[in-house]
Amino acid sequence: MNKKLIAKRNYVLRKVLNSENNLDILQNLIEAILNIKIENIRLNPYLKEKAKYLPSEENFGIADVRITSSAKEELNIGIQIIDGMYIPVKLLMYYCQVHTNQIEFNDNRKIAQTKTINILDSNYYSSFCYHKKIFITNPTKISSKEDIELHILELEKFQPIFLEKMTQEEQWLTYIKGENYEECEKVKKQNNKIKKLDRLIDLYWKNEKM
Repeated sequence: MNKKLIAKRNYVLRKVLNSENNLDILQNLIEAILNIKIENIRLNPYLKEKAKYLPSEENFGIADVRITSSAKEELNIGIQIIDGMYIPVKLLMYYCQVHTNQIEFNDNRKIAQTKTINILDSNYYSSFCYHKKIFITNPTKISSKEDIELHILELEKFQPIFLEKMTQEEQWLTYIKGENYEECEKVKKQNNKIKKLDRLIDLYWKNEKM
């Protein structure tokens, strides 16, 4: 894992990314992982208020946004980093948090399908693929909004392929994994949103106080 992200990883990235000025970074990351095009992206700001009342162990997640895709589909997207034990529990708890928080929108939006992006700092599944999609379908569902879709990215399984031009997903995982300095510098040149995030994280730690 990139050493800039290690201390309170979800907290630091949430502080840096949950800003209207940085929605372009979140959009680029989500488009890369979910392989979609986004026409509109909005923060769900109630999480900032809610965080004051949550114990630290429950105050997880990097971002919670509502997006409209180029196909005119509205989706809730949550992003978190997971480590330690009880991975399935953490996956489903976070999904439930992001999905059920829709009742607090207070702006007449309809309930939308939720998809979560979960970044694991260790191997958990036996498959060799670093990007795993889990679908859980409710047999009694009324619409696809009730389907659960989890995207799981296992960093240890991902190996940068040392090409001059990586896909955006490979760029992001190379940076987040942070294993190879030269490759991280390369993807910052290829993707200006990653370069912007790196600068913002440096600025965060420069200004951090005890």
